[in-house]
Amino acid sequence: MPEATRKRVFLVDDAVVVRKALSVAIAQDRDLEVVATAVNGRVALAKFPTLKPDIVLLDFEMPEMDGLATVRELRKIDGRVPIIMFSSLTEGGASVTLEALSLGATDYVTKPSNVDMTATLEAISRELIPKIRALCGLPEASTSVAGKPRVQVPAPIPIAHSSRLLSPVQVVAIGVSTGGPDALARLLPSLPANFPVPVVIAQHMPPIFTSLLAARLSTRSAMPVRECVSGEPLRPGCVVIAPGDFHMVVKEENGSILLKTHQAPKENFCRPSVDVLFHSIAQLYGARALAVVLTGMGQDGLKGCETLRRLGARIYVQDEASSVVWGMPGLIARAGLADKILPLDQIAAEIMRATTMRTAARAQS
Repeated sequence: MPEATRKRVFLVDDAVVVRKALSVAIAQDRDLEVVATAVNGRVALAKFPTLKPDIVLLDFEMPEMDGLATVRELRKIDGRVPIIMFSSLTEGGASVTLEALSLGATDYVTKPSNVDMTATLEAISRELIPKIRALCGLPEASTSVAGKPRVQVPAPIPIAHSSRLLSPVQVVAIGVSTGGPDALARLLPSLPANFPVPVVIAQHMPPIFTSLLAARLSTRSAMPVRECVSGEPLRPGCVVIAPGDFHMVVKEENGSILLKTHQAPKENFCRPSVDVLFHSIAQLYGARALAVVLTGMGQDGLKGCETLRRLGARIYVQDEASSVVWGMPGLIARAGLADKILPLDQIAAEIMRATTMRTAARAQS
């Protein structure tokens, strides 16, 4: 990409070592350039209007003005520029990260704990660079430094949506990644306390983060929201989120449907994986499932949706305009697997319509 059209990255971090590591890693991508750095939020806010960056990388702990205060002020100036936060993999780090996301930060990466520069560069390139590219609207590189294969857009599958006979919905399974905490915070409160079926969610997040996310969502939602405890029964009117670094599946044992977690290898470089959850839902519920794929980068959920679709399940995806990244839902939409492609603010109503059909069907039987 010519230098004039490279995406402009603004680094805000008080640590010289971190700024250097980020600058070196970003310089390895020919589509990106670091246009400036700042040692704290106050300096960043002064520079921001003239820089007009395409994306901001922001630390939490800085002198004079910290990351949370900077997010608040940046969003007053610019409501659209992507902001990626650096956080530590601790309870405190997770809590402040979720607060930043609620204030308008777009995404986050966890800081590498290894002080070795080579390991730090590898971690940054593996976790951060793909996010910068996705949030800046750049295509995925043919191969990342970690060897991730390029996401392949599947050929559309011809489906006669209008002629399908739809089974009553008995479970709602949601897959989500980048932009997920905000999307879930807007979706779940629109579902009532007497929601007639269970809701299970695979959100790409590390340990600690998922339990705090569940607690935050529960305070805002009519239904209880909690992190999964392996072996618990799946009940209507409850939202369960897969724990970070664990896959979550549904299984039938002795006539009861249970939620189980395990640490099998990652799928699509993710654990929890949407595909793992969706495949288990397909096996147990088939056409009686409703799968919802929200904003996120990558292709997790695509294979699971292919299996669900073959069995007659409904599939709804978030539209491009309301998604932070239209990777996961976009691939499913382009493959012709989605029954509905919806703005985020319309998804809850459509979920209610699908589950109301279930209630009406039961009343008539």
